[in-house]
Amino acid sequence: MTRKPQTELRRGWTTGACATAATKAALIRLWGGAFARDVTITLPKGETPVFPLALAEAGDGWAEVGITKDAGDDPDVTHGALIVVRVSASSGGVLFKAGDGVGMVTKPGLPIAVGEPAINPVPRQMMTDVVTEMAAVYGQNPDVTIEISVPGGAELALKTWNPRLGIAGGLSILGTTGIVRPFSCAAWIASIHRGIDVARAGGLTHVAGCTGATSERVVQALYGLPDHAMLDMGDFAGGMLKYLAKHPVAKVTIGGGIGKITKLAQGAMDLHSGRSQVDFVGLAQMTGDPRLADANTALEAYQIAGAPLAQAVADRALAQVNTRFAGMQFDIVVIDRAGAILARAQG
Repeated sequence: MTRKPQTELRRGWTTGACATAATKAALIRLWGGAFARDVTITLPKGETPVFPLALAEAGDGWAEVGITKDAGDDPDVTHGALIVVRVSASSGGVLFKAGDGVGMVTKPGLPIAVGEPAINPVPRQMMTDVVTEMAAVYGQNPDVTIEISVPGGAELALKTWNPRLGIAGGLSILGTTGIVRPFSCAAWIASIHRGIDVARAGGLTHVAGCTGATSERVVQALYGLPDHAMLDMGDFAGGMLKYLAKHPVAKVTIGGGIGKITKLAQGAMDLHSGRSQVDFVGLAQMTGDPRLADANTALEAYQIAGAPLAQAVADRALAQVNTRFAGMQFDIVVIDRAGAILARAQG
């Protein structure tokens, strides 16, 4: 019997959420004339966290706010970092600028173009939405430059994969939900096990494990699965599959992006970026396409090779799980960031 962890792990907030809160607080000062003590923002899934201001400064045509990142119980290298945003009047809509400690994209294959600040799409949209909201409140034109800095960020970035990914000079401003969910292998895997137990107890014969919210949404819709068939696999493919091998169901679908499914295809069972990496030389050998040996990310490899690569990855991932976890019917669904299906391999 799997025991539920006795202590609830405390969640935290992403750098993107902190930057959005700092942007809103700075705009309140720039357009409203005074700093608030704290600021509330709305995250993509509707949560409304409150952020106290750790830094508040202003001058002619600009205002600057710092928010201290609280990553909760997650061992995040940016926990405690000060996320500083300076907003200033400009023209041409919302412009983003990397300040000290925020990296610049120097290699292709990332969701942000080469030459742009390493501020990911969802945080950009969250900040843009806040500018639009505050401009309407104060009767201003939504034309500002948002400069994000993280003091000490260049040093912190050396502890991440940013240098290898071609993000130079600092950290990335990240987040798709705004929430940092505590990273505890034991607790997370225990929750997967409990999900399998619930599915089996409910008589389900088909379950799905996905690497994230987008792949889960796509796979659930593809097969019309109920919520309790969806296992919160995350990076723990091995933790899910090993338990299923002892507590089987008839059919298991695995869904995820090209990067994580490539790792699965190459034999990794822990798909976290800190504990497994794509072997690009192996990817070139697997597909017979030597261009892939020099790719920077799996996304770039897909941009080079296209659909044949995605299908090869799906087929190889299916072969891996069939070989190591015989006795169930498996299938693989590879998606892109927007939720489009790139490839499927069905047992």
